[in-house]
Amino acid sequence: MSRAKARRQFPVTSDDPTIRVALTVNGEAVEREVSLRMLLSDFLRHELGLTGTHVGCEHGVCGACTVMIDGKSARSCLTLAVQANGTELRTIESVAAEDGTLHPLQEAFRDCHALQCGYCTPGFIMNILSHFESGQPVDLSEEGIRDVLSGNLCRCTGYQAIVAAYRQAAERLAVRRGEA
Repeated sequence: MSRAKARRQFPVTSDDPTIRVALTVNGEAVEREVSLRMLLSDFLRHELGLTGTHVGCEHGVCGACTVMIDGKSARSCLTLAVQANGTELRTIESVAAEDGTLHPLQEAFRDCHALQCGYCTPGFIMNILSHFESGQPVDLSEEGIRDVLSGNLCRCTGYQAIVAAYRQAAERLAVRRGEA
């Protein structure tokens, strides 16, 4: 005796309420209709095709989804897309020059071998860049650097090379040093 399966028709779109958001992403004005429940990480990856923002833990712990919102690092997996309405947002795709020339921070990661699998790298880059661009003094001591990096997790490198890359990039960029 065979069982006939009832074929279910799935909706083409969600029945979630939506709202129109307008923001600047990597220097470009963007407007979209989004679900009230859509995460910013999903908006970036699925609506805008900016897949450099990675989703690791989906709990804000690992830092792989870090972007810059109005110049400050933020976890895109903890932020709703509607919360970014009216903001200026930067992702890893904005860091290298348009011609593909790497930013000095990206060069430092390459030169210091501060990445292995690379999954966490965009989050580290955005977090560090936010810190460098904040105008606040930078503590280049081991403890000071590790404090900045503490919001990002890497399962491959052991962090020594990331600390070295941070220090090298700060020196190349002549970031203002704080009192150690």
